[in-house]
Amino acid sequence: MNVRKFSANTSREAIRMLRDTLGSDAVILSNRIVNGRVEILAMADEAISSISSPVSVDAPVPATPKFAPRANSDSGADATLLNDSVAYKNDGNFSVSDMSDVMSEIRSMRGMLESQLAELSWANTQKRQPQKAEILREMLATGFSASLSRYLVDKVPEGELASNGMGWIKSILANNLATITNESEILEKGGIYALVGPTGVGKTTTTAKLAARCVMRHGPANLALITTDAYRIGGYEQLRIYGKILGVMVHSVKDEAELRIALSELKNKHTVLIDTVGVGQRDKMVTEQVAMLSGCDGNVKRLLCLNSTSTGETLSEVVRAYQGNGLAGCILTKLDEAATIGGVLDIAIRQKLSIYYVASGQRVPEDLHLANKLYLIDRAFKLKRETAAFKFLDDELPMLMANAGLGSRNYSIDSRKEVSLG
Repeated sequence: MNVRKFSANTSREAIRMLRDTLGSDAVILSNRIVNGRVEILAMADEAISSISSPVSVDAPVPATPKFAPRANSDSGADATLLNDSVAYKNDGNFSVSDMSDVMSEIRSMRGMLESQLAELSWANTQKRQPQKAEILREMLATGFSASLSRYLVDKVPEGELASNGMGWIKSILANNLATITNESEILEKGGIYALVGPTGVGKTTTTAKLAARCVMRHGPANLALITTDAYRIGGYEQLRIYGKILGVMVHSVKDEAELRIALSELKNKHTVLIDTVGVGQRDKMVTEQVAMLSGCDGNVKRLLCLNSTSTGETLSEVVRAYQGNGLAGCILTKLDEAATIGGVLDIAIRQKLSIYYVASGQRVPEDLHLANKLYLIDRAFKLKRETAAFKFLDDELPMLMANAGLGSRNYSIDSRKEVSLG
């Protein structure tokens, strides 16, 4: 079998290499990501034809089936199974390692076949229902993941597809995006809220914006501010300046013991806002911070600040790191700086995070707004990637959708059409 492997940084480069070598009629056997690069296995069309040609009945048959050893296993290359993929020892019995190898190769072959069939299926869908391909391109351009895009496009009803498929997609996205309905969740009920998230996401400025809203509603006497940011130069000073403008004292704590004491002294306050130190999602201090906030006697609700300019992969890591025993919700920051916001909305839907506010600037308190799901979905489709380098071509969509199949299992989407964007 003359199987050729093509490896490149992007799908487009790999396909171009394949066509230059084997021609446009080549058959793609598999495509996957290996060490951050796109790897495609393919055969020329004439090679496929030769395999399907009849075999002479006089051809010799080996007396003992053999198993071809795994070649270059460190690089992820596929081992070749010969003679029905059966591994025997000299005495005719299976060994444990042989059986393990056989099962591994069977799973590998199954994955290759599933990927290839999914790719062919999408290529066929693209020809029969070009509207689906157009909707898919729209969703990918907004920053939504390939897995969520495929999941929803596959579920678009035939009637909706012909009339208003994109409207159906927007309504389902809005239906599955959780937001608070009004500010009474924080401003009227009060309580203890800690803003958490990585460095530079805008926690201190967002804390000041929330504090200003609380002061306007209940007065400075009913609000308390706490900061745990003793690491960043000027971190406490920045919040202290905001507190001085609002007429609210800022308390600085270093550990869980000091936080317990501070919360005990401030238990009569209507609202307590905690500005935490920014910690990267891969830093072990994240676990310590989550434990500190969860271990306090007071009912501290954690609001995760998500940077709208970050990629979906980065945001997934952030949510997993800060999840702990559960998040009360999230605040989307830097909305004004984001080229696309589909990625952050995708994460909110996937993780079922309730969006409290969106922050879109540095002004306090003007640039903090109550999250509106209809507005966010509409804005997501207005902010699309316009750069040609980030657009997907028609012949790239089947391969992308083939690889997105498994990822769609991570979503639990209510596909009932209960919300209309008009």
